[in-house]
Amino acid sequence: MSHLAETFAAAKADNRAALIAYLPAGFPSHIDCVPVIAAMVENGVDAVEIGLPYSDPLMDGPVIQAAVDASLRAGTRIGDVMANVAGVASTGAPTLVMSYWNPIERYGVQRFASELAAAGGCGVITPDLTPEEAGPWIEATDEHGIDRVFLVAPSSSSARIDLVAQTCSGFVYAASTMGVTGARTSVSSMAPKLVARVRESTSLPVCVGLGVSTGAQAADVAQYADGVIVGSAFVKALLDAPTPSAGAQAVAALAAELATGVRGKSSANVL
Repeated sequence: MSHLAETFAAAKADNRAALIAYLPAGFPSHIDCVPVIAAMVENGVDAVEIGLPYSDPLMDGPVIQAAVDASLRAGTRIGDVMANVAGVASTGAPTLVMSYWNPIERYGVQRFASELAAAGGCGVITPDLTPEEAGPWIEATDEHGIDRVFLVAPSSSSARIDLVAQTCSGFVYAASTMGVTGARTSVSSMAPKLVARVRESTSLPVCVGLGVSTGAQAADVAQYADGVIVGSAFVKALLDAPTPSAGAQAVAALAAELATGVRGKSSANVL
């Protein structure tokens, strides 16, 4: 059983969803990225997605785009992404990379998978790679023991969901809404139905992302999903913080709130 599978199994044994956090590599700085994520893990985050900064982020909303732009201006490269992965993996949390396909293909599919495995990474989420075009990636990830995560959306047909589910390992990423990333006042009402449709095709965990920003929302999603993915809310907390120290405190507090939520409790019930 992989490290990621063990994490989902442990969460299921606790009768709760797993909490998965996203942050771009090199953000808020090369020095602070890993300590900030470590603070999130210490406060209840179960698994981490490290974003590979890319200049054409089709799925990213304005908050994440701002963080990615800052990381790119600071000179973040794939070597820095791997260093961040190694640092976060040392916390004990399963660590994945979220990346658009172009940077991986240009870097070298086998090279990327090999270096990620060597850094302690356990998986990659590729939002714009389709199963039909994933042959070399499937071979590389199988060879190096890396989980593959593809996305489904409310508009996905039953045939598309079947194909994605068959190609995934680790978990299936269910995008709760059509559109870009970003915290919302409520999570799409389409998400529960999408999760139910995915479960007809696979026994893999199904995780919901896009829109979760509060403990209450996390608690709601945890009622029907195996994992709750939060990105923009963490990024915004760092963008709004006056100092890296204040940012670490802000994301730690948010992680604790979200962790309480996925356990089906309100923050008011926590002593």
